[in-house]
Amino acid sequence: MDRRQLLGLGLSKLWLTAFGAAGLALAGPAGPGSALAAERVVERRPGRKPAGGTPPRSRLVMLDPGHGGNDPGAIGTRGTFEKEVTLDIAQDVARILADRHGVAVKLTRRDDRFLALDDRVALTRDAGADLFVSIHADSAPNSDARGLSAYILSEKASDSFASRLAQQENRADRFGRPGSVGGGRIVKDILMDLTARHTRHASLAARQILVEGAGKELRLLDNPMRAANFAVLKAPDVPSVLVETGFLSNPRDEEILRDATARRVVSRVLAREIAGVLSSPAFA
Repeated sequence: MDRRQLLGLGLSKLWLTAFGAAGLALAGPAGPGSALAAERVVERRPGRKPAGGTPPRSRLVMLDPGHGGNDPGAIGTRGTFEKEVTLDIAQDVARILADRHGVAVKLTRRDDRFLALDDRVALTRDAGADLFVSIHADSAPNSDARGLSAYILSEKASDSFASRLAQQENRADRFGRPGSVGGGRIVKDILMDLTARHTRHASLAARQILVEGAGKELRLLDNPMRAANFAVLKAPDVPSVLVETGFLSNPRDEEILRDATARRVVSRVLAREIAGVLSSPAFA
């Protein structure tokens, strides 16, 4: 049973516990906002394995190029825009995943546009993605920090470095149109609790595989596996990882990320390791 089926089952059990069978009978047909409707949406998410032994579909990865539009993200000392670096890398990773690894890929954005953090999460959940990877090249809390690192969701940050990065990223919605910022919680706490254990386990596995594999070819940040309260990682039923490909606040990292050939190496490594994540036992 996958995470979304578990979520639907949990919802129905919660309603039975709260109201009893009579309460459900009184509720009448399930409307679009009811718990039963939510369960049906979960069960009908595209591409899930139907009964009868039909082979499962290709895994779907949602790549999220950080920032965009009037949100440039970090700006390096040589004028490098994070939003341009992340889009270029994400597009190349998508191409390699599809061409070399047979992985289905979607991007939250394919051009220079602004997307609120909630919208990125919603797009991922609506697509029924198996893995969400948000790609960044931020400014670090100190200019000496450089190298690739990966982050998963945690209400309590693993350290002050990760905490400051999360605070910085979570302010991205300030670039949205008035009235479009802060769409509210994607799900209520009770729904997150139903699948959090499964999602966190897979997110932990994804972070470890990505970092250990990338470290064979790319420079890593000191303590490259961290956690913090990143808003963009809050899909309760999709394992999610934020990857910092480097830091534009560091002159050497900026030099690498400005270079198209060097970015191709980063893309190839990320694509290879993402494919490895999807074939790991945590995603079986």
